[in-house]
Amino acid sequence: MANFDVFLPKFVAIFLLPPLNVVALGVCGASLRKRRPRLGGVLLITAGLLFYVLSAPIIVRTVRSHFETIPPLDPTVAPPPAEAIVLLAGGLYHKAPEYGVDTVDGYVLERLRYAARLYRLTGKPILVTGGSWRKGMRPESHAMKEALEQDFRVPVQWVEDRSRTTFENAQLSAPILQQQGIHTIYLVTHALHMERARATFEKLGFHVIPAPTMYTTWEKTTVFDFLPQSSTLAMSSAVLYEWLGRRWYAWK
Repeated sequence: MANFDVFLPKFVAIFLLPPLNVVALGVCGASLRKRRPRLGGVLLITAGLLFYVLSAPIIVRTVRSHFETIPPLDPTVAPPPAEAIVLLAGGLYHKAPEYGVDTVDGYVLERLRYAARLYRLTGKPILVTGGSWRKGMRPESHAMKEALEQDFRVPVQWVEDRSRTTFENAQLSAPILQQQGIHTIYLVTHALHMERARATFEKLGFHVIPAPTMYTTWEKTTVFDFLPQSSTLAMSSAVLYEWLGRRWYAWK
């Protein structure tokens, strides 16, 4: 049942996220063009509009910024006191040829950089949390610990290496922290993900001081922001995934 709860939402999300959602809508429209031309035409037009909405930077960045509701820590003053830093996993660079091992991907590296900064500001011990998705795969937390200690020269105090979701991050990290008498934590993750992550840890009784990173920012709007861009599809996928995650957690 645990595996079902983990893999079902991710399996469903594949069909609801770009590019498969656009492709599926377009294929349905094309297949109906002869039998039901009006419906087929509507589906094809909808697929085209959906593609534009999901790939136009001006639209996706605006929507994403509305998900980033929790403000960052003020960089000009000392952070509020806490007892530990909790850093969430988020992806693995598999069989990295230049490292000779699975290591953190660019997405997680953004979180690691901010956790290292927070450690140097506060000196608080770090817990990294994240397991593996397949048997024989390296747990993400092991790669995170290695990167922090070798690349950032920041020690990691605790490693939780069995979790596969945000909920499991909190559920399996809780005993480790509670055994140390830790109840107030800095929580490090992306700004887009912070609202769901904070709620999950708070539900387990922790006082969470959010330490989000990687907000949506831009200097000024240009004509290129209105043109479809392939890189924006990844951003829209992340936004839709987070929206689905919040709906799923609320339902569960």
